[in-house]
Amino acid sequence: MMRASLLLLLLFVSAAHAQVAGTDKIQSVTLANGMTIIVWPDPDIPNVALYNWVRVGSRNEVPGITGLAHFFEHMMFNGTSTRAPGEFDRQLEAAGANNNASTSNDVTIYKDWFPRSALELVFDLEADRLRNLAFDPKVIESERGVVYSERRLSVDDSSFGRLMEQVQAAAFVAHPYTNPTIGWPSDIEGWTIDDLKTFFASHYAPNNCTMILVGDVDPKQVFTLARKYFEPLPRQEPPEPIRTREPEQSGERRVTVEAEAQTPLLQFAYHGVAGNDARVPALELLLRILTDGDASRLRRSLVEEQKVAISADSYLDAGFDPGLVWLFLSLPSGGDLQQAEKAFDQQIDRIAREGVTVAELNRARNQAIADFWRELATIDGKADLLGSYAVLKGGHQKLADAPAAYERVTVDEIKKAAAELLRPTNRTVGVLRAAATAEQTP
Repeated sequence: MMRASLLLLLLFVSAAHAQVAGTDKIQSVTLANGMTIIVWPDPDIPNVALYNWVRVGSRNEVPGITGLAHFFEHMMFNGTSTRAPGEFDRQLEAAGANNNASTSNDVTIYKDWFPRSALELVFDLEADRLRNLAFDPKVIESERGVVYSERRLSVDDSSFGRLMEQVQAAAFVAHPYTNPTIGWPSDIEGWTIDDLKTFFASHYAPNNCTMILVGDVDPKQVFTLARKYFEPLPRQEPPEPIRTREPEQSGERRVTVEAEAQTPLLQFAYHGVAGNDARVPALELLLRILTDGDASRLRRSLVEEQKVAISADSYLDAGFDPGLVWLFLSLPSGGDLQQAEKAFDQQIDRIAREGVTVAELNRARNQAIADFWRELATIDGKADLLGSYAVLKGGHQKLADAPAAYERVTVDEIKKAAAELLRPTNRTVGVLRAAATAEQTP
């Protein structure tokens, strides 16, 4: 059994290395209207993953129209002047395809997975909703209600989501990363059709899109179809660049939320780096050392030994501009927030002063590289990674260097990243504590 497992592991690693080597097959073209098409042929199965990365997120919004980037994630499935609402999904499903979409601070991504025989149909559908999106008032009001319901579920009725929104809003005093992706309630209620049309015309231009295709496709055929369906879309004036830079934080900020919650929460948001920053691999490994797996520092110390928390997690938000390095603690019911924060601070201070061990770094590096290989094992994972590097991390050519980038990280770089970024003066602390209920109130 052990020999079989070892053989499977060797085959997996060998295949993954071959896939990275296959990056020399990636081809790209920029159409006359500025739209970029990137193709990575992978003939293993007769399927295709298409990711259209639109460079628009909550960072492109201003007070009064927050949430519009996310709203268009919904609207893009709701009909055009040539196709009725729901027709996009029906035609894709009839061809054996499916789709999804997501929105972040920086981008909105439209995703299609389909058999190679449906390539031209998908291009026709995607070009149609970029050119001819409908602005039916009834559909807009319906989707406004859907988005508001989503906000209630993910933020208003979620202790974690509510606290995270407040921490993010407090962490940024100047940069539009302060905007919640879902939008503020009054803005969701107040969008006008003119707001929508102006936002769409500016941000859903072909020169603001990077389309990724991975799978059993011929790049020449893809580029021919792209010129047929996408090149006729008119180029637009690029959106105004985000010129605001968040000033350096000079003191800790704190946010307290009281809620009827069983689990007290602590969230720590440190100002970090942009996606194309050379420190990203070191930061990713630092967070793995802190929270990835039972052997990680915070889980071992705070969860297993001191039992001041029931979970410890982290998230690195690195986009077009410097985002936040998030660390999360969930406490047991009735847990001591001060004790948990003190234990957390001791661990962060220790890693900033003393650094990490070679064994910890090797463990984190192995985890990161293994996860990278696993993602590259599917066309969907390849499309996601290829788009991330192409749009957010300085160019798709850097994808092939990702494992080597992790290999180059040293213990000194980990210590330096912790000392530079995980400073109390560089963070916003969010505290969610249980409010007294009517039964508890004397």
